[in-house]
Amino acid sequence: MSDAALTAVLKRDRAIVLAALVALTALSWAYVLWLAARMYAPSPDMPSMTMAQMAAMMSPGFTPWTPAHALFIFAMWAVMMVGMMTPSAAPMILIYTQVARQANTLGKPFASAAWFACGYLVAWTLFAALAAAAQYGLERAALLDTMMVSASRYFGGSVLIAAGIYQWTPLKHACLARCRAPLSFIQHHGGFQASGPGSLRLGFVHGLDCIGCCWALMALLFVGGVMNPLWIAGLTIFVLAEKMLPGGRIVSWVAGALAVAAGIWLIWPM
Repeated sequence: MSDAALTAVLKRDRAIVLAALVALTALSWAYVLWLAARMYAPSPDMPSMTMAQMAAMMSPGFTPWTPAHALFIFAMWAVMMVGMMTPSAAPMILIYTQVARQANTLGKPFASAAWFACGYLVAWTLFAALAAAAQYGLERAALLDTMMVSASRYFGGSVLIAAGIYQWTPLKHACLARCRAPLSFIQHHGGFQASGPGSLRLGFVHGLDCIGCCWALMALLFVGGVMNPLWIAGLTIFVLAEKMLPGGRIVSWVAGALAVAAGIWLIWPM
């Protein structure tokens, strides 16, 4: 195959994969926005109240979760994580796509980039299960209200301070450095994997690095609202900025300082 033909094939494959990632992200966001719209929609019986507030009046206090409700909350978190984290994983997945196509063109069997993407999303799905469990515990402790927002300024402030401090830790910056340098990450973990299981494992490890980088930021959803679209969008944009901008580490430090300041102000307002 000529260089021009190979270049054309690579561009086509990258375009197809990019379109799939955009579609996956868009579908995830559509679901999140649909859920948020239902939660914040006015109640038919009392238009001055939202549906969630009306439900809280009918069943005040902590209501034990049924298996169906637990599954719903887990699915909500899983879809939300896909929508928030797929954009930041796109550069790595596109690199994998290019390498796979080049290897297959040279007659060397190579696993599809879909294996890598699935491994990455499996890691975040496991995180979603932990987040759902955390939400259950927080609701039971009356630290979250029916709108899935912090019900205590002490809790909200503490989460902000903890997240801000984590932004300065060596673990945070080690994980962030690996997320910002995809090729270095691949080389550190034995290079690109030709087999499906190997590629799946590599994607899963990359997902764990991203969790190590972003878990404290995801905890801020409990402060601003798990179903607050603007809060979710803001965190998504910040995650992208940390990973893509040249001064990502400085962005992380500054955000940490602001989070600590906001947490202190929330606990001890002037």
